[in-house]
Amino acid sequence: MINRRKSGITKFITVFSIILLVAGCGVRKKAAEKEDIIPVKVVKIKLQDIKETLDYVGNIQAEEEAVIYSRVSGKVIEKLKEDGSSVTKGDVIAYIDRDEVGFQFEKAPVESPLTGIIGRFYVDKGENVTPQTPIAMVVEMDKVEIILDVPEKYLSRVSLEELAEIKVDAYPEGKFTGKVSKISPIVDLETRTTPIEITVNNPGHRLKSGMFADVNLVIDERKAVPAILKEAVMGRKPNLYVYVIKAGKAVSRNISLGIRQGPYYEVKEGLDEGDLVVVMGQQRLYEGAPVRVEEENL
Repeated sequence: MINRRKSGITKFITVFSIILLVAGCGVRKKAAEKEDIIPVKVVKIKLQDIKETLDYVGNIQAEEEAVIYSRVSGKVIEKLKEDGSSVTKGDVIAYIDRDEVGFQFEKAPVESPLTGIIGRFYVDKGENVTPQTPIAMVVEMDKVEIILDVPEKYLSRVSLEELAEIKVDAYPEGKFTGKVSKISPIVDLETRTTPIEITVNNPGHRLKSGMFADVNLVIDERKAVPAILKEAVMGRKPNLYVYVIKAGKAVSRNISLGIRQGPYYEVKEGLDEGDLVVVMGQQRLYEGAPVRVEEENL
């Protein structure tokens, strides 16, 4: 009887010891896992200029342009100018022969109504024209303009002299700068938009009437502020945070964001120039997690 009791106690002690051993191994395994070094990629916070823009597409047109008509009917007997020719207001660009039967007339001049260049001749020598026939178009190209329709919700953020950045396919590496020159006082009832006019200086006439343009209208700007990639930001407003690296460990940092340009946000609070911010691998991090850092140069 006593031997059976001793045998039972021995079995209990053995089983209990095994349980403690297994549990101890599990605790040590979890502790080891917790201390695993986590690889992350980081970027160093730099000060940047950030611009918030409204992005549009539009057509470039000459600031001034006019279609020229003949005052009389007849035949084009002489062309004094060609496409691309410079003209001054009042210059004769062509002559019309009023060839009505039974009458003798002097040839009638066709004059330019403004100073600029001949954008296009619509008729050739020998063609018959009437006062309703367009002869040519003359354009003034020292400045060009782009008309945009801005939604009414943004109107309070658009003002005269506001800067606009313009890009065209003809010059993929170039960028042109314009300014808001007119804002319509009327909102269209159907589209809920207001037309605004962007004027662009055009020395050398590189921009042509009819070109297709991408327009970025700058509605806000910050100079030399900390900027962060959107991929680094975690949480939801207003509880946004990032992980920064301090002495080889991850430390969470609450942040406040401002305006955005492309993939970058202005950081209003929470980060300083030179901070190392995690942009890849942060999903595995926790407060104080040891990390292996690879710095990205962006």
